[in-house]
Amino acid sequence: MRFDKPMLSRKRTNIIKPIVAATALGISVYACLWTSVAYAQTKQLAVWEQIEARGVNQDVYFHAWGGDPQINRYIQWVAEQVKQQYQITLHHVKLTDTGEAVSRVLAEKSANNHNNGKVDLVWINGENFAAMAKHQLLTPNWVMQLPNFALTDPDNNPAMTRDFGVPTQGMEAPWGRAALTFYYDSLLTQTPPQTLQQLSLWAKQHPGRFSYPKPPDFLAMSFLKYALIALNNSQPDAIKNRLYQTASAQSQALLLPPLWQYLDNLHPYLWRKGQHFMSSGLALRRLMGDGELALAFTFSAAEVPAAVARFDLPDSTRSYRMRDGSLSNIHFVAMTYNAAHPDSAKLVVNFLLSPKAQAKKQQAKVWGDTSVLALSQLPAKQQAWFEPPAESHPSANIVNQDISPALSEPHPSWTNVIATQWLQRYGVIR
Repeated sequence: MRFDKPMLSRKRTNIIKPIVAATALGISVYACLWTSVAYAQTKQLAVWEQIEARGVNQDVYFHAWGGDPQINRYIQWVAEQVKQQYQITLHHVKLTDTGEAVSRVLAEKSANNHNNGKVDLVWINGENFAAMAKHQLLTPNWVMQLPNFALTDPDNNPAMTRDFGVPTQGMEAPWGRAALTFYYDSLLTQTPPQTLQQLSLWAKQHPGRFSYPKPPDFLAMSFLKYALIALNNSQPDAIKNRLYQTASAQSQALLLPPLWQYLDNLHPYLWRKGQHFMSSGLALRRLMGDGELALAFTFSAAEVPAAVARFDLPDSTRSYRMRDGSLSNIHFVAMTYNAAHPDSAKLVVNFLLSPKAQAKKQQAKVWGDTSVLALSQLPAKQQAWFEPPAESHPSANIVNQDISPALSEPHPSWTNVIATQWLQRYGVIR
């Protein structure tokens, strides 16, 4: 039997030609894509170099809550760093309420001051962000220009681009993470409550040893929103998911009654029988330090060991998170629409997102604010900066941290609804 070798060769050639062509096409497409990506990166780098050139040697006014000495010292350190790198003078305008900055920018807009605002950056999230976005008081689509924003891995971490469920649209950059953390004096109570329902029983057994601040204080609202979510957890998804939508009258009628019933039962067993509420989280911590309370909570877990180190809290203080969930959120830094020095402001925020600044901020002795960076995006040397210290005070060890579900913040509209109705029900002694 004779094989027709020339014919076999032609068949192979006919098969190979399209394969070679397809391979060549694939290489060509890959080359085009690589060239396109490289061009985009080069263009972005060029834009950033222009921002750096324009942003040096300017003043930046950063309006941020000034109620915590640790945070204030950290912002002062940031000011020193950007002064060294860019000759930027960063002014920390200390606020008692972020709404002060919102009102100021709104007043400037009403006065047609569209280019020389006195608020460059503002530490913000939640309802204040929603209000500023609604009134077009923020600069959109600037965050993507920051080289360090990519280190948050926003494509795989949508929380970096959503504030209380509302898309940020590049109007604010993530700065840190926080979660509601409870702390107690282990000499006064051996077994602290592990759920919201257990808290009610614990309060009856320890009358006057627990309380919370008066709304609209941020920490007060955090506790009330945690309670609202936990109390409605057994509701059908279609109902409890309304917490993440605008608070309509129908949604309020479905979701708020369990909260008011719970508080009606809890308040008689609070500090001063629920007839008086302290004004802030700082006042709450002072009552713990004075021994009047045995249980309290914070949204800044590092506040606890820091207070113990300053002897503001007893050495027997311990921290934990509730088993039925911890209200968690990300806080942001936004740039106003009329910032006087927008390029300088971008340089400051890019530094806030640097591994150096984020690692320092995460140290318990500095602030203890959890980083927003995706450590997988960092080289091994920089990842090591975020490892916890080998030795720390027992109050820094948060029990149940890994088994406490993260509870997302409700839609911003719920904050005003809860605060308003709380004041109507409990704000005046009946």
